[in-house]
Amino acid sequence: MKDLFPLIKYLKRYKVKLFIGFIFIVISISLQAVYPLVIGSGIQSITTGKPEYPLYYYALTSIILILLGGFFLFLVRQNIIVVSREIENDLRNDFFSHLQTLDRTFYNTHTTGDIMAHATNDINNIRNMLGPGIMYSIQTFLRTAVTLAIMFSISSYVTLIALIPLPLISLLVYKVMKLTYSRSMNVQKSFSDMSTKAQENFSGIRVIKSYVREENELKDFTKISNDYQKKNLKLARMQSYSFPMMFLLTGLSVILVIYFGGISVMKGEFTVGNIAEFVMYLGMLTFPMIALGWIINLVQRAAPSMKRLSGIMETKPLVADSEETDNTILSEKIEGEIEFKNVSFKYPDTNIIILKNLSLKIKKGSTIGIIGYTGVGKSTLISLIPRVYDVTEGEILIDGYDIKKIPLEILRKSIGIVPQESFLFSDNLANNIAYSSDNLSEELITSSSKIAGLYKDIIGFPEGFKTIIGERGISLSGGQKQRTSIARALYMNPKILILDDSLSAVDTKTEEEILKGLKDAMKERTSIIIAHRISTIKNADTIIVLNKAEIAEQGSHYELIEKGGIYYDIYQKQLLEEEIEEAD
Repeated sequence: MKDLFPLIKYLKRYKVKLFIGFIFIVISISLQAVYPLVIGSGIQSITTGKPEYPLYYYALTSIILILLGGFFLFLVRQNIIVVSREIENDLRNDFFSHLQTLDRTFYNTHTTGDIMAHATNDINNIRNMLGPGIMYSIQTFLRTAVTLAIMFSISSYVTLIALIPLPLISLLVYKVMKLTYSRSMNVQKSFSDMSTKAQENFSGIRVIKSYVREENELKDFTKISNDYQKKNLKLARMQSYSFPMMFLLTGLSVILVIYFGGISVMKGEFTVGNIAEFVMYLGMLTFPMIALGWIINLVQRAAPSMKRLSGIMETKPLVADSEETDNTILSEKIEGEIEFKNVSFKYPDTNIIILKNLSLKIKKGSTIGIIGYTGVGKSTLISLIPRVYDVTEGEILIDGYDIKKIPLEILRKSIGIVPQESFLFSDNLANNIAYSSDNLSEELITSSSKIAGLYKDIIGFPEGFKTIIGERGISLSGGQKQRTSIARALYMNPKILILDDSLSAVDTKTEEEILKGLKDAMKERTSIIIAHRISTIKNADTIIVLNKAEIAEQGSHYELIEKGGIYYDIYQKQLLEEEIEEAD
């Protein structure tokens, strides 16, 4: 139960509605409790042959009680069930909001399918416990208390006999509770695995079809789905055993009432009407006993779900504003000078050194190119500037400010990044380009797309900038995706522009056009270009060559050619490749 304690703060938000719902439950239960007394009196009047009131009086009174009880039960649901939906909405929003604060390390260790399972199945389990769970818990307690009080007031002797099977029901409930919790945990884990598999298949459907692996993927999914079904059936079997047992035990109570109540009637200590009342009250007690098992099931499903959800909600981002943050640093103070001071970095939970004691100064408004063999840490280097990761040692300064002191929002709004893998949203081109702003400027969209070399493609689309590009920009080519990402970065007008191998999917002619367009855009901002092709960075003010976690070479294009080192080796290989392509 302690796993559910985080829900208390949500319940407090709606305490007024919950209290009103509680009042309506009390009224509804009270009306239902009077109903058997009216029926019992009517039956007793018939047996004596001397009714105190006309029979239609008992019938009419019963109908009124039933209608009023049902009306107040409706009001109960309008309050408590609605509250559960509101808390569900709050939980989902809080969960999504928290996910936005978490850093890359978290997403590197959690699959999308698992996160989606939390946002759907787990939150739904919690909502079921908060709505029906709370409502039926209160109803069960009050109905039991009121019913037993009335039964004892009629005959303590018969009531005690009727309650003999209850300890067996309590034992059954305890056993069910113990087994349901562990089985619920297994069901939730299996659901996450299934969600992950489905999400990966949908995202990678083109790869699956290209390699003709549909049958293999179906087999894998079927295996996971069967495991989910198997674990759900284990949980269902537990319920299928418990409910019939509860009916059996409550049915035994009815038999005991009829037998011993009948003896009391023959002795003149009890009436036929009382037996009818007891049978009806036992019927009213049957639902609480059954509901108790169902409530336990809801709680045992919600507890592991809340535990899993809390595990994420309590996760603190490794990269965030802190006590070091200086909120007086505004975007106007960011001009674009960058300095790395003895920076070292290794990924969390690994001992692999990616960057070692690296020092580098990038002047405001200058363009620097970064090149090196695959896997030397080029992308890692630039990911440290917007604090995707924090440095392990050393510090990074922007205009003399340690980036850890710059508010994260100000820092990232000052940096436009075009990543290696362009991610586009399932929206139109205009909204993708203007993603950084709440206000869409058609003029700025047009100018940004022209600089990125995308405009000539867009005007060929039937709907132009209003063209819907599909999930992850599936309707665009690789080069068009990259150019859209470049346009998006230019639209935000950043002080620092970072291109992470973002021209790799375009041909050399288009690359030349884009670089020509970027030349003017780069004059007023600090630009960092990572590339595999030397043609992309040869005009940069400074070029650095990374190798073995350090800066191996640094200088202009011609200076590095003269050194005859790594840069020269890459240059010669690329010249040879171009000659081979031209010969073909």
